[in-house]
Amino acid sequence: MGQRTEPRSGVRQAVEYDLVELVRLRTLLFEHLGGDFFDPATADDGWLDALAVVLKEQLTADTVRILVVDGADGRLAACGIGTVEQRLPGPHLPNGRIGQVIGVVTDPAHRRRGHSRAIMRGLLDWFRDREVARVDLYASAAGEPLYRELGFTPHPDPALYLRP
Repeated sequence: MGQRTEPRSGVRQAVEYDLVELVRLRTLLFEHLGGDFFDPATADDGWLDALAVVLKEQLTADTVRILVVDGADGRLAACGIGTVEQRLPGPHLPNGRIGQVIGVVTDPAHRRRGHSRAIMRGLLDWFRDREVARVDLYASAAGEPLYRELGFTPHPDPALYLRP
């Protein structure tokens, strides 16, 4: 994960007051992903209420870190979420702790200002403090160059999924 970095100015941990904006940014994330996995998206907006409930719970969870950057317009400019999962240790995962970066997203009006990079560095510091053995993420085409620059490489395991 590289060297420890200095605290990022402008990056802070999200609080309950940020919930509406966190839901807005997560919605932006899904609007731009597309592809067979996300299309067709559900026409039911009930997932937004469920998202708000889960985010509120996760704001204070020890295994979740939600970082945000405030925008000049009173809205959030960007957010990123990291989680730590305890799995079974093995030779490839000595302590069994895996970090997952979930949905780093920047509002279009605030892009190209280093917000995603600052959030990622904050998350990587948090993962390091929790001694995770590996950090995983799924990258959009637009985000992949940043993640590679931060040291991420292709995962050797093929990914499969099932929607029961």
